[in-house]
Amino acid sequence: MKRLLIMCCAVFLGTVVVAAELGDDGLHKTPWMRDTFKDLSEDLAEATAEGKRLMVLIEQRGCIYCKKMHEEVFVVPEISEYIEDHFFVVQINMFGDVEVTDFDGTTLPEKDMVKRWNALFTPSIFFFPEEVGADQTAAQAAVANMPGAFERWTTFNMLNWVVEKGYEGDEPFQKYHARKFKEQSG
Repeated sequence: MKRLLIMCCAVFLGTVVVAAELGDDGLHKTPWMRDTFKDLSEDLAEATAEGKRLMVLIEQRGCIYCKKMHEEVFVVPEISEYIEDHFFVVQINMFGDVEVTDFDGTTLPEKDMVKRWNALFTPSIFFFPEEVGADQTAAQAAVANMPGAFERWTTFNMLNWVVEKGYEGDEPFQKYHARKFKEQSG
């Protein structure tokens, strides 16, 4: 019995996750998030120059699903490293007042921009191509949107599908995910 207890403790301690740091705005902060002027055209240009994809992460204070993503999914080393290596992440506060400039030049406070994009859930993640027309909004330009919290493999597979430009092919994300999940768990 003592041996079983020691093994259980070792497993538990090996999976303990450090709580994500909260910023002054009440949102979770990670090292891979960028502090920008929230001008999406500039952010896209910088992301592309770094060979990365622009990812906009919409969150809100007190969001239990955002907390789940930051404490259970984004902390998985494979996912965190993948985001760091492949994405330029800009965080948007669903109810914030910081000005955001959309691709089409429209500037609004975060809370109004989120409404403009029809983002209803947090977290919501928008992924963008390397080039976006000056007449498009972020909602129009996004190649994929992940509304809500998802588990590790769904998130990891979505990140890979975007980097691999799966949205340009014939295999929709759901089929890609099913195929990858079978490979990952088999």
